[in-house]
Amino acid sequence: MAEVVKFQGVGVVRSGRPILDGIDWSVDERDRWVVLGPNGAGKSTLLALASAQMHPTSGTVSILGEQLGRTNVFDLRPSIGLASTAMARRIPEAETVRDMVLTAGYAVTGRWNEEYDEIDDAQADTVLAEWQLAELADRTFGTLSDGERKRAMIARAVMTDPELLLLDEPSASLDLGSREGLLRSLSAYAASEFAPAIAMVTHHVEEIPVGMTHAMLLREGRAVAAGPIAETITAANLSEAFGVRLALEQRDGRYSARAEY
Repeated sequence: MAEVVKFQGVGVVRSGRPILDGIDWSVDERDRWVVLGPNGAGKSTLLALASAQMHPTSGTVSILGEQLGRTNVFDLRPSIGLASTAMARRIPEAETVRDMVLTAGYAVTGRWNEEYDEIDDAQADTVLAEWQLAELADRTFGTLSDGERKRAMIARAVMTDPELLLLDEPSASLDLGSREGLLRSLSAYAASEFAPAIAMVTHHVEEIPVGMTHAMLLREGRAVAAGPIAETITAANLSEAFGVRLALEQRDGRYSARAEY
């Protein structure tokens, strides 16, 4: 299988503080990764590197065969789908859902003078339907609920048929019904033979969709464990990553965890 992400000894330092330290990571085209860890562990920074939004302080990052620092990231980014809260903040509140999905083709936020053809329009219609957004196509982004915004951001991320899909806490802040609906959609998408490599960040094992193949646990910028999900998502590894003794349960491909007192 083709390797789409490769981190070698990657470190990120900000204001003298290490955010990531010595990260080695390899993602193949059929991999579906989940990245977990407490607040401040470096999860979002990991995705910022993988999405070519920032460069490492040390080590090397290669995305789709291109090494950051030696390639034009503006040419690279359209091949990477990214859905994150930071990206959502850049979407104009008055942008329609259809237009915010369409503009992914140019890796811009906010429609301006770009030109789109019938193929682009057809692709947008298909994606909106797949993520249960067809009825919201003419609504403005600012009027959407949290759950609708999450779906819209994912639809935008997959609009260009990316070779790599990155999801930063896609089900955070959702109510139980909205979360379960989104996780069901993500599981179906991940199972498709046409889906790209996927890496998803979350704080909670309950938010891991069925079908994820690999996991990485981070704590204070370092990898506690990484590898096939069944070997990585264990009570011992989770306890080390989150700094509290945890009990773990797994049923039908879904996980739940609680503190042991």
